[in-house]
Amino acid sequence: MHYKKLATSSLLLLSLAGCQTAPKSPSANTHRASHYDINANYEQAQQPMRGEYDTSQQFTPLQHHKTLVNYVEQMALDLVDTLESGQELDNSINIAVTTVVDLDATLNNSNQLGNQISETLIHQLQKFGYGVVDFKTAAKITVNSRGDFVFSRDIKKLSKKHMASHVLGGTLIYRRNGVSVNTRVINVSNQQVVASSRKFIPVYVLSKEDIYLSSN
Repeated sequence: MHYKKLATSSLLLLSLAGCQTAPKSPSANTHRASHYDINANYEQAQQPMRGEYDTSQQFTPLQHHKTLVNYVEQMALDLVDTLESGQELDNSINIAVTTVVDLDATLNNSNQLGNQISETLIHQLQKFGYGVVDFKTAAKITVNSRGDFVFSRDIKKLSKKHMASHVLGGTLIYRRNGVSVNTRVINVSNQQVVASSRKFIPVYVLSKEDIYLSSN
């Protein structure tokens, strides 16, 4: 009788132990699944970041309110921030804004975009309180049957006075998905770059404004 009781007790203990250990199998599967997901997420995070000019996935919004002026405002703000943080903060600063040109072998080619950026920079710099010299202003006003003209690109008609302390220039670099614009302010007396800006204008912004990019 004593041995029978021990055998019966042993069977009961084994049955209880089996009931307690049975649920371990699903938790093990759950652990393996979560471990797999973590590895997958880690591998995805290790993928190389796409560069600013990567054209494999070009983003083109269906609707947007961005304009070329918005980007030029940011350029002007970058330039002004650098000027004000440096030693160039002076009421006597007069900036001559030149045409933003194509970054090619000659640096003498531009287009509607380059000219439009330059014209907008004139307005933006003046808004920030900087003196802007328009060196395309002729020494005399030309009057004829077509109208009255004060601007000229004929060097013989322009003033020979040296009025600018600084000059602003820039370059255009064309990409498949937009144009990179680099601008800089240079001290005329020592050719030192005292401020610079770099902005990328997406092609969908240029397309919305129907900007002609071919060189003049």
